[in-house]
Amino acid sequence: VLPFPSQVVYNRVGKCGSRTVVLLLRILSEKHGFNLVTSDIHNKTRLTKNEQMELIKNISTAEQPYLFTRHVHFLNFSRFGGDQPVYINIIRDPVNRFLSNYFFRRFGDWRGEQNHMIRTPSMRQEERYLDINVCILENYPECSNPRLFYIIPYFCGQHPRCREPGEWALERAKLNVNENFLLVGILEELEDVLLLLERFLPHYFKDVLSIYKNPEHRKLGNLTVTVKKTVPSPEAIQILYQRMRYEYEFYYYVKEQFHLLKRKFGLKSHIRKPRPRPEFFIPSPLETEEPIDDEEDDEKWLEDIYKR
Repeated sequence: VLPFPSQVVYNRVGKCGSRTVVLLLRILSEKHGFNLVTSDIHNKTRLTKNEQMELIKNISTAEQPYLFTRHVHFLNFSRFGGDQPVYINIIRDPVNRFLSNYFFRRFGDWRGEQNHMIRTPSMRQEERYLDINVCILENYPECSNPRLFYIIPYFCGQHPRCREPGEWALERAKLNVNENFLLVGILEELEDVLLLLERFLPHYFKDVLSIYKNPEHRKLGNLTVTVKKTVPSPEAIQILYQRMRYEYEFYYYVKEQFHLLKRKFGLKSHIRKPRPRPEFFIPSPLETEEPIDDEEDDEKWLEDIYKR
């Protein structure tokens, strides 16, 4: 009997550092002897009912302990009679994620493999070199909803309403984070994410931070940085903020929960000057500057999480 979960799913959000984490997982799976199950499907996140059943069946019958990773919206295993695995994920500032994806689709990264040409072979030259400001200000489909409603569906799930920007999908995503995810980290604080993963899931992530900090690994990681990125004008960014207001409400909610978790386990963040929050109509999330009042034993808390 394993002291920690033997079934882990990382349903990675696109352009949120997942290739860096998968590089680490390949090393860790050899080091610790767990079964890393990856998928070659990168562009099918929404599944029919039969596709959900088939994927859940395939995942559930993998040799344990396993860690399954794929770009796919949240799957409810229990709905189809399966055991719900432990979920983990990482998100980032929504505008930064969007910009990274916009330029990656067009120009790839430093690996020089022309992956972007393979990924978007039918993209016309005028579209490939479309100025980001024009795309946003003139409301091209790629720079407007529903394309900008991207992060929340990974946590909301497979229901059709999860793809509709609005309160329903937002609240369902928050509920799933609370009930089904052991950890949702913030890419801007990746080292702390890795520290917590090592604490919570040592069978999978022991020594992950030392591997991540290794200069040779850093060289590999730097090759996955998107090239030719430019910064939109302040006017264009403000429009993106408005269009992504639900994404930002979710992002700040997850960030607040992540910081609560860090304080619970005694992690001290490096103090950086916070970026100003975008000014739109959603209220700022509840600030939690004081340590939470909790007499519960840390290990007991972990056991309860694993029993979910």
